[in-house]
Amino acid sequence: MIAALGMYDRPEVAHANDALWKLIRDNLGYGPDALTRDMPFWDIWRSPDLLLSQTCGLPFRSGLHKHVKLVGTPDYGLRDCAPGYYHSVIVARRSSGESLANVSALSLAYNERLSQSGWAAFWDHIPRGEEPKDLIETGGHAASAKAVADGTADIASLDALTWELIHQFDAFADQLEVIATTRPTPGLPYITAEGRDFTAIRDAVKNAIAALGDDMRELLHLKSLVEIPSDKYLAIPMPPNIDA
Repeated sequence: MIAALGMYDRPEVAHANDALWKLIRDNLGYGPDALTRDMPFWDIWRSPDLLLSQTCGLPFRSGLHKHVKLVGTPDYGLRDCAPGYYHSVIVARRSSGESLANVSALSLAYNERLSQSGWAAFWDHIPRGEEPKDLIETGGHAASAKAVADGTADIASLDALTWELIHQFDAFADQLEVIATTRPTPGLPYITAEGRDFTAIRDAVKNAIAALGDDMRELLHLKSLVEIPSDKYLAIPMPPNIDA
């Protein structure tokens, strides 16, 4: 069986994710001893051996929903978001004077095209028909933020929780400022493979979050687990130019 909590699994918080998984496994009564951290996300999400993982809303609605079951959506208590929802922040270099008034003059760093926060939220936010002059794929939100900080790109669209973690742990964040915030959408859900008892897994996750120490919950910014129906994810419009 595979369990993976890699979407926000920075080295600084890895021990807290390990503690969360141990509690989930103890509440469930079975599962792997350790989290998987050495497999590509898509291999994890599509595996029939998947017990629990976190995915992104865009991969879920672009086809993954046909092969997995929703377990629930973690609530990170993000400002101006309903429980379980999140948004993206669009960042630029501090004092650069950049704005979204003329998107066509800017270069965008983004993690990948199958990302709700790094790709879809940005296109939903800017005026229809406009696009940046350059698109720079970085492979990760932190790399996108770093690309803006070092001048490789003008702007980047970042998951709001990832931005909080970057601001918390990366010195280069002081060189950046938020110039726009996108509309909230359902957050990154926990999933399990088709055929598994997702209600039992959901209960185990809820109980684990409640039992997790305050210091660990604070480190993960984790508040609770909420239930957001699949149709809330599937109703979000698809962005342009994705590799579905």
